[in-house]
Amino acid sequence: MAKIKLTKNELKKQKDALKMFRRYLPTLQLKKQQLQVEIASVQEKADRVMTELKSFQNRLDSWVSLYAEDFSFEDYLEVRELSVCSGNIAGVEIPIFEKVTFNVMPYDLFDTPPWVDHGIKAIQDTISLRLQHKVYQEQKRLLEAELRVTTQRVNLFEKVKIPETKMNIKKIAVYMGDQQTASVVCGKIAKKKLEEQNSASDLAENFGGNSGKGAA
Repeated sequence: MAKIKLTKNELKKQKDALKMFRRYLPTLQLKKQQLQVEIASVQEKADRVMTELKSFQNRLDSWVSLYAEDFSFEDYLEVRELSVCSGNIAGVEIPIFEKVTFNVMPYDLFDTPPWVDHGIKAIQDTISLRLQHKVYQEQKRLLEAELRVTTQRVNLFEKVKIPETKMNIKKIAVYMGDQQTASVVCGKIAKKKLEEQNSASDLAENFGGNSGKGAA
């Protein structure tokens, strides 16, 4: 803890800081809750896409054995563009999946197996689902990174800054109270001494005057 000055100006500074921490803390706590909700939502979407992908792949098992025939899909299909736009959640910029487009090379319908059309479409769907899942995973990564930072700030305010500032205010207030009490005590002592001195002077004057009358 940094050393603080035990002054009125420092007391005001600490009180202003405490007000600021208390004002921003609810905003940070709300952001933390919002991020937690959004992360859970993104994970649910990612899980749903993965479930769909697995279900789709299971449906392909009925004819996937046909792929034993020699056919190179890589020569006839490629990803042309992945369309992703930007979104914003709780101040975090995230990618949002839009669509994926493919280039399908022409092939001879007579020289290729009859299931090639279905196979190409199945691969397109598989790639699309995998890319959607990848985008959701990136969303989750970005949101979790922001959640870590926000949680650190919440903990800093709750467990460090606010208790520390309250302690500083109390320390300064106690010191200033002690100083005020000491000042009052010193004032009373000085007043008492002055009164005693005045009483002694009065007594001396009276005694001196009475002595003179007796001698006359």
